[in-house]
Amino acid sequence: MNAIVGTYECKVDAKGRLLLPAPLKKQLSAGLQEGFILKRSVFQPCLELYPMGEWNLMMQKINKLNRFVKKNNDFIRRFTAGVKVVEIDNLGRLLIPKDLVVFANISKDIVLSSAVNIIEIWDKDLYEKAIDDSVVDFADLAEDVMGNVTDDDHGIS
Repeated sequence: MNAIVGTYECKVDAKGRLLLPAPLKKQLSAGLQEGFILKRSVFQPCLELYPMGEWNLMMQKINKLNRFVKKNNDFIRRFTAGVKVVEIDNLGRLLIPKDLVVFANISKDIVLSSAVNIIEIWDKDLYEKAIDDSVVDFADLAEDVMGNVTDDDHGIS
């Protein structure tokens, strides 16, 4: 799958339904028939929407873990806590289950943010706090994470 691109502001109705923006729906069109997995994020108070193909790739990695190692079992349990299979209906809406709405503190205004091959679903206020440069100096973070990456084939040096 190609990388998903974009950040979109949306609204969630009282039932937890959100209408996917047309540009995002178009990017996800190849996976609409297969469905999606919606889960809690490991590191942030947001949700992660995996196209089924991406979820299956992640599960292949996780299935390689030795289940007789307690840490692995604990990780698997926590990683899959609250996982739900979701579909996008004919109107382009996605229903966020109540327990996941509570986990991510989702109110009316949300942000859908691409994260390479998945989409993060955030409460708008929490998203703004998470990307606030005053908390983390993005330049330092970029240098720490990407500073040693060299890939001449793709122009990253």
